Parts: sequence; structure tokens; C-alpha cells
Amino acid sequence: EVQLVESGGGLVKPGGSLRLSCVVSGLTTTTYAMSWVRQAPGKEREGVAGIRSDFSIAYADSVKGRFTISRDNAKNILYLQMTSLKPEDTAMYYCAAAPPPVAFSSLLLPGKYLHWGPGTPVNVSS
Repeated sequence: EVQLVESGGGLVKPGGSLRLSCVVSGLTTTTYAMSWVRQAPGKEREGVAGIRSDFSIAYADSVKGRFTISRDNAKNILYLQMTSLKPEDTAMYYCAAAPPPVAFSSLLLPGKYLHWGPGTPVNVSS
């Protein structure tokens, strides 16, 4: 059974940082495309960062230079380091996995992902 479980969300002030983690079981993160997707209230899901098995990485323009996606292959954990957080980053953040092949151009498309975690909330507010 595939399970993805996110953690690390919370309340943070603008300009602050958070690191999200996603513990993955039932599949190997090195062979799947992995992504962080967020959904703000009343808005559609948005892919913010994705990483393929070949370590190619894509970021949404809205987070480029502020967020960093990485994975620990030995522990099967996906991370999202978020810095310089803004109120508009407030959302539920989901970890997602897609079986190969996933084209680089599709890394940020939520519809490409098959497995999802329950999400962790991020609230950026003063």
C-alpha cells in the first residue's frame, strides 16, 4: 500500500521559513516523479515544485528562488524548504507521486500525479 504523509506545516510570519517533510512508503522516491502541490481556499491546486528520478527539478514562477525541493533517497523522504514566505503562500500543501515516465514539462501538473498525502497546512500571517 502506498502512503504519503506530510508534516512541518504551521503558522509563520511573513518573511519566515518552514520545512515540509513527506514520508513515503510503498514506493521508491528514486523511481517516481515527486511533487509538492498546494491549494488555497477557493483556488485550484497549484504545483509548486517537482523532481524527477533523474533529479531534474521544476519550480512554479511564484516560488522560484524561495522554495527548494529535495529528497533523501535512503530514508524515502521528500522535503520542501520554504523561505521568505508571503501571505499568498498560505495553503494546504500536498505531497504527490507519479509513476514514470513523467515529462519535465508535466512536473507541475497536479493531474499527472497518482498518489497523494492528506496535506499539511501552511498559514503565513502577521
